[in-house]
Amino acid sequence: MAEFAFNNKVHTVTKMSPFQVNYGREPRMGFDIRKKRKNEKAEEFVGEMKEKHKEARAALVRSQEEMKRQADRSRKEAKEYRVGDKVLISTKDFSMELRRRATKKLTEKFIEPYVVKKIVSENTVELELPVVLRIHPVVNVRRIVKYKEQIEGQKKIPPPLVEIAGKKEYEVEEILDR
Repeated sequence: MAEFAFNNKVHTVTKMSPFQVNYGREPRMGFDIRKKRKNEKAEEFVGEMKEKHKEARAALVRSQEEMKRQADRSRKEAKEYRVGDKVLISTKDFSMELRRRATKKLTEKFIEPYVVKKIVSENTVELELPVVLRIHPVVNVRRIVKYKEQIEGQKKIPPPLVEIAGKKEYEVEEILDR
């Protein structure tokens, strides 16, 4: 019953039911006796079948072209990477233990500069990763971005730690507000 309902439903792209596309007519609802002789209606039926197949194929091609056009709107050219380039890996798909943070909100979006070891294809590269990272070294280029060296003064270097009572701490110069 479900198969009959599916085959009898008009498809939005072809504007015909799957049964009509395959057999050139609507499915029979009841029982009728088949005749075993050739007639003009059979030739007419074959012609109609071929025409319906052409129409369905044309509708599917139009639909496919439209889907491709829509998909291509959001696509970008892949950036080219070379062996030895430094890249950052996105933490978007990492599990929480790999992120080393208790909350997703405070996690870095990209981690460490890693070196490109090998170009596998235009969409994948192999990186030199530490063993503790526990991910596969071959990654898709959508998960990495090129690393840009820090400009002098851009990143603040923390002051050295001072040992006080056997513990390393920062030395406080003054308390500004209470």
